Amino acid sequence: MRLLLGLMWLMHWLPLPILGRFGAAIGSLLFMLLKKRRHIALTNLRLCMPELSEQERVALARRHFQSYSRSVWERAILWWASEARLRRLIRVEPGVPLAQLQQRPTILLCPHFVCLDVAGVAVMLESSLCSIYVAQKNKAFDEVLRQGRSRFRPVQLFSRKEGVKPIIRAMREHLPYFMLPDMDFGAKDAEFVPFFGVPAATLTAPGRIAAATGAAVVPVVATFLPDYAGWRVQFFPPWEDYPGEDMVAAARRMNAFIEERVREAPAEYFWTHKRFKTRPAGEASPYIRP
Repeated sequence: MRLLLGLMWLMHWLPLPILGRFGAAIGSLLFMLLKKRRHIALTNLRLCMPELSEQERVALARRHFQSYSRSVWERAILWWASEARLRRLIRVEPGVPLAQLQQRPTILLCPHFVCLDVAGVAVMLESSLCSIYVAQKNKAFDEVLRQGRSRFRPVQLFSRKEGVKPIIRAMREHLPYFMLPDMDFGAKDAEFVPFFGVPAATLTAPGRIAAATGAAVVPVVATFLPDYAGWRVQFFPPWEDYPGEDMVAAARRMNAFIEERVREAPAEYFWTHKRFKTRPAGEASPYIRP
């Protein structure tokens, strides 16, 4: 791993178009080699986009592998490039909402697009934040990842096992909570809510935390700019009348929003995650091979 990290450090000096094309080429190779992940991606696409032909879904899955690999290699720039270079490459639209972050507790709701780390960097160029962090098995990679995500501003990282109390305390100290809301963490603290029409175990934590703190929920989505020109980080207006009294309805609203963003950049969503792993009672996992 240290050799790989050393290679990534060297490659951060490359122009982004070269690094990005290298990452995409590796992704094409991984699409052929990683059969289990390819199966997961294709299963998700069959469930979520039945209107596509199988040929179209295979092509979309291949582009996803290219995008995901590209995002991993491009993290070298996020971790080691100068602040000036990052500001040139990251287009923030309409801008990091600093006034919003200072006025009241804020949840920055960041769906799992492959460039989500870019969204975190865009915020940390302007403001500290807090977030959930899962320690990596490899200590060298874990250290680099932590340093890369906190090199511009102090960041408070909490374990999921600690629950929401430290997050709420940090938010009340005016630290925005950078939240990744759309993975399957099991049935605990989740409700089965449609995602592309398929029941998905969906965390109710965004609504519950917003209700407990009076926080505004500001969605943020990071995607690639065309022609390897950099990244786009888009901040959306705070959700009005959220979460309301019905946490299931709030989760449904969140999933519907994410669906809209996925359709805008379908190859960049995290299709290799088992989003439908947890099933309602009596329903088999869709990822079991026949």
